[in-house]
Amino acid sequence: MPEKMNAGPAEQSAPAKIEKLAAVKGMNDILPPDSARWEWLEDKVRALMARYAYRNIRTPILEHTQLFVRGIGEVTDIVEKEMYSFEDRSDKHGDHDHLTMRPENTASVVRAVTEHNLLYDGGKRLYYMGPMFRRERPQRGRYRQFHQIGAEALGFAGPEVDAELILLAVALWKELGLSDWRLEINSLGQPDERALHRAQLIAHFEQHADLLDEEAKRRLHSNPLRILDTKNPAMKSLVESAPRLIDFLGAESLAHFDGLKAILDANGIAWTLNHRLVRGLDYYNLSVFEFVTDRLGAQGTICAGGRYDYLIGQMGGKPAPAVGWALGVERVLELIKEEGAFGELPVPDAYAVVPESSALPVVLKTLQALRSAGISVQMHASTSPGGMGSMKSQFKRADGSGAQFALIFGEAELAEGCVAVKPLRGEKDGSSTAQTLQALDDVAAWAGMLRSSPMV
Repeated sequence: MPEKMNAGPAEQSAPAKIEKLAAVKGMNDILPPDSARWEWLEDKVRALMARYAYRNIRTPILEHTQLFVRGIGEVTDIVEKEMYSFEDRSDKHGDHDHLTMRPENTASVVRAVTEHNLLYDGGKRLYYMGPMFRRERPQRGRYRQFHQIGAEALGFAGPEVDAELILLAVALWKELGLSDWRLEINSLGQPDERALHRAQLIAHFEQHADLLDEEAKRRLHSNPLRILDTKNPAMKSLVESAPRLIDFLGAESLAHFDGLKAILDANGIAWTLNHRLVRGLDYYNLSVFEFVTDRLGAQGTICAGGRYDYLIGQMGGKPAPAVGWALGVERVLELIKEEGAFGELPVPDAYAVVPESSALPVVLKTLQALRSAGISVQMHASTSPGGMGSMKSQFKRADGSGAQFALIFGEAELAEGCVAVKPLRGEKDGSSTAQTLQALDDVAAWAGMLRSSPMV
């Protein structure tokens, strides 16, 4: 029997197909051009925070689980159902840390303020931006990795700071071109006032136990105030007939709330008193508020916050008052899109057309000088080893980039020590599209010309 020959190329088994990996469900990539809208929003926020004298704070994404259990509340939905928590072996002895990816950032800010004794010389106004994480069903404007921008004022007790934060949010909506929102406010009073209301609330719901859904029954004795925030339409009349917390507030709590309302009124800020507004976190007292829109369906809250005067003490710090808010970046961007408030996306000032690759050393040297002079330039680059591509295809890309000018580094122009500058947008606004030559050794002069052009 003849010896079997080795299998030829056609008979060899085909390589296994490599599986394409995808992002984790509910955690999204932010790609151009959408990322430019995020940067636009963040730039607006930074400028506005500076005008209100709020300074940036950045806290870790990972914190000890106990921080959120103690700060947010053990019987809240976030702690019970939604946190990404795990055990982390911390040292060679086998001890484990219980860690959590932050589901919100107020507790982290308070931890940082307490740990570093930031209030030793008086109150602080802080703001933050960053990702948060909650394990919940992804839907429009609600993701497992979502982003918040927040403002916190720590060490200030008066209603004027509550009002300042609301006015800050209103100013941001104006900066972003948003108008389709409404402000809802309420007061949660102080713990002793809430205790009296809580007892009456439990009694009310116990009298109508047959009307409670399973979630309400579960919360009845652990967190009855959250029943008021139910989305179950079958319980609407029961909730509306429940005792109102504001009827249990004492003189000081009412005075604080009246002070807030007076400042809002003086600034022409319309507000609605919402007796069902209780917020989902245990640490709130006195003022709470939400900015709501009807444009985003069920996820209508775009910014929310309130006062949390006891949280610093609960974190082991010296007790001090505090108030703050957080907005959902994805929801705000969605609302901006719905209202058509986005401005034009950023485009380069100029696009470099490079007929021959031999010109690239001169091209790159010139573009670096332009960029140093403040001109945004996109350079054409080869997509294959075969060369730079035709002039027609390069001009098509130049036009598609949105650039105002094409910089043409042709052989004839370079032989004269020049670059050709061609306006790309003049035909639409009636300005000249005449091509001019600019000396390579006088980049600063024609950079100034580009910068002062009405098209840039």
